Amino acid sequence: MVMGVVLPDFVKNAHKDWNLHPQKEEVLYLDNPFHQSLLKGWKKHLLVDKIFHNSAFFQEQTAVLKQIIIPATLNSPVKPFFLAHIALELMLDHLLTVDGSISIGDFYTHLAEANSIHLQSFLQKAELPDQAIFDKFIDGFISSRYLLSYQKIENITYALNRICMRLWNNPFTEEQMRVLTANLLDYKTSIQENYKSIFVSIGSDLQDNPSLKAI
Repeated sequence: MVMGVVLPDFVKNAHKDWNLHPQKEEVLYLDNPFHQSLLKGWKKHLLVDKIFHNSAFFQEQTAVLKQIIIPATLNSPVKPFFLAHIALELMLDHLLTVDGSISIGDFYTHLAEANSIHLQSFLQKAELPDQAIFDKFIDGFISSRYLLSYQKIENITYALNRICMRLWNNPFTEEQMRVLTANLLDYKTSIQENYKSIFVSIGSDLQDNPSLKAI
């Protein structure tokens, strides 16, 4: 299920044009308990995304972060709101890793164990266009243990720049990246005392959601 929770992002990161919808053909996965667990995680990802992006926390914090990072986007093609949206999610990842709320080691162990023939057959049923491309991505993700780098703010800036490079050539200069790192440090100070409120809120919504209970 851990693999299923992150699988929608993995598929999109493996190839930005891939769009899979296994939740629309649930009957295909009923004969395999591993497939059912992957699908449960997949559906949970979609539900959490919906809750998060419709939350007051998301609206308020993207507005706050947008104002803080505007200096880094001056003379850049990157739109402040677009950057704030992604930066908020990465900053939440950063805060969870630095305060020890999640075990990165356990996370990668779960991914390695679930990177199996069951995952391949699940993706085959979901009509993944190219298994080899996906396998190369996920093998690299697991072996690099990239989330460990999220413990440093400057690596969040690097990740944001890489994401923006998918859409724009040379989105930030070196100076703009230094400014962005400073902006993110300022934002961290403003949010670190109460950032977990969004996870408490989402957890409550998940417990009360009948669609999740039915999975």
